[in-house]
Amino acid sequence: MKTMKTMKTNNNNIHDGVVIKKNNGQYWVWTNGQTLRCGLKPAAGPAPARGKNKGKRAAYPNIVVGERVGLTIHPGGSAQICEVFDRANRLARRAAQSMPGARAGEQVIAANIDQIVAVMSLCQPAPRWNLLDRYLVSAESLEIEALICLTKADAAQDERGELDESARGEIEAYRRLGYRVLLTSARTGQGLPELEQALGGRVSVLLGKSGAGKSSLLNALLPGLNLRVNAVNQTTGKGRHTTTGAEMYACGAGGWLVDTAGTCEFGLWDVESGNLAWFFPEMRPWLGKCRFGLDCRHDEEPGCAVRQAVMGGHISPRRYFSMMKLKEEGYFQ
Repeated sequence: MKTMKTMKTNNNNIHDGVVIKKNNGQYWVWTNGQTLRCGLKPAAGPAPARGKNKGKRAAYPNIVVGERVGLTIHPGGSAQICEVFDRANRLARRAAQSMPGARAGEQVIAANIDQIVAVMSLCQPAPRWNLLDRYLVSAESLEIEALICLTKADAAQDERGELDESARGEIEAYRRLGYRVLLTSARTGQGLPELEQALGGRVSVLLGKSGAGKSSLLNALLPGLNLRVNAVNQTTGKGRHTTTGAEMYACGAGGWLVDTAGTCEFGLWDVESGNLAWFFPEMRPWLGKCRFGLDCRHDEEPGCAVRQAVMGGHISPRRYFSMMKLKEEGYFQ
């Protein structure tokens, strides 16, 4: 992303920058080779009828990590964000509902990203391949690359360095679809050089459930970062949250990594149920060939080309049922 590599000062003394962290109304912005803590400059405009902010208008969107902004740097060293530039893209998910039946909202995770790194543990906790499919659907919907990073490989491999048959089958299936899959271990260093190379020159977002090993990966890739790492709960088998918000870190070869809070579920946003099959690459060649054309739901309709492809061995049954479960549970907006 050019703004990450070459910052400039505009003629009107506004500096280009990128938000790398936010917390309690404060923003940390990378600009001209340094990080500045910034507030928001009040925007001019019609004042609200009532309230303590009378005379000021919050004209800025919900600013997230990765946002390209313009800022004013004052003589004393303080800085304010005064512009928010258009996004090339945004990674969003369906926000958790405050109560049953409440309308779901959008939660934007990061902006202006080049790659999603889907982080999945091979053991402790066990891999949830359907959750991985949701991360990949997000990447497909944004038309950006996805990298599958499988962690704790050393703990999942036997004395010959091999995984069990089920895991091997899933990995090969993803590779046949064109996804790059890396087996990594923060403890032994397995796969880390390949991962670091894949991150070079890109803004990548780490997505994974709690306990998947994102913080351990970052600590291994960026010595001295010392992010807090918690062990998986031995009673429930679930990971414990260690990251509470998104934050961006510079890594080798001009790359940037966005660490995100762990999620148990990942509700899709801006993906319609009727278009869901398009974001499973192996299903695309069969779309439109059903008896009911593009109106087919690929469920129990007669003459469904997608279901015939599943029965013919062209589409993984697990991936097909993953898509159907995603439709049934409504993890999309």
